[in-house]
Amino acid sequence: MEAVRGTAALKRELRRPVLTIGNFDGLHVGHRAIMKTVLGRARDLGGEAVVYTFDPHPRKVLRPESAPQLLTTLDQKLELLEEMGIDVAIVEPFDREFAELDPQAFVREYIHRRIRPMEVYVGYDFHFGRDREGSMRLLTETGPRLGFSVTIFPEVTIDGRDVNSTRIRELIGQGEVAEAGRLLGRPFRVRGRVVEGQRRGRTLGFPTANLEPHNEVMPEAGVYAGWTRFVDDGDPARGREIPTVTNVGQRPTFEDGRGFVAEAHLIDFSGDVYGRSIELSFERRLRRERRFDGPDALREQIQRDVVEARRWLESR
Repeated sequence: MEAVRGTAALKRELRRPVLTIGNFDGLHVGHRAIMKTVLGRARDLGGEAVVYTFDPHPRKVLRPESAPQLLTTLDQKLELLEEMGIDVAIVEPFDREFAELDPQAFVREYIHRRIRPMEVYVGYDFHFGRDREGSMRLLTETGPRLGFSVTIFPEVTIDGRDVNSTRIRELIGQGEVAEAGRLLGRPFRVRGRVVEGQRRGRTLGFPTANLEPHNEVMPEAGVYAGWTRFVDDGDPARGREIPTVTNVGQRPTFEDGRGFVAEAHLIDFSGDVYGRSIELSFERRLRRERRFDGPDALREQIQRDVVEARRWLESR
């Protein structure tokens, strides 16, 4: 996939582009439905499937006090788009100057003149331009005059409710990671760097990788089954996945004042992973975090957690 930092950086004319525009935080099943249509139409037309998105999220610039915590980092978003088969991802730098664009100017200059799409697909809640004045009506009326069709994609629902990033964030914040994964169409994943901790897990017989997360959203405190995937070069190799039990929380048994941490025990693995970039998937909550009477009681519970996680992950 070709990733371009803004429409001004496009160095070539895109080939019969079929375009979708949006923030696409999480790339959940609603977003994936749009991507599937864009990919299909691009292949039908002998063109390129193009995603036009923004970084940072517009609300982080315009209303930072109410900006959402994002489900995916930009790197994760681009990797997911590539996995889906998108040909070109354009990431427009979003600042206050860009936010002041007249909606007509955005459509004519950025969409039509720079990208020149054949077809445009957007979600039902898409707005654009200064103060979000750009409406569906403006886009659907202006597009055909400039030579491209516009299709408004309807909401996607699961269990009678709209699938959206806000709902997914709420589920993750409640520890309902399996349901969040159903709405995402994949497990929720957190990426970060392994940093040195206090090595308490090693003294218990269950060494942990302490994650310095890059993502803004973390699950509710608890113990989760999932996988560790290495996302940089080294040993273990990039892309290797290892079954994992991850504790998220404040370590109440030790009361060490470290605050909210994520500690991953890689099942049946021994090795030095300090400094590595990893991604933890949260696929099932095993239990809530709680305080134990001491290290021995905690050790016994971790052993049960590992057995349950291994059994569940092997059955997937």
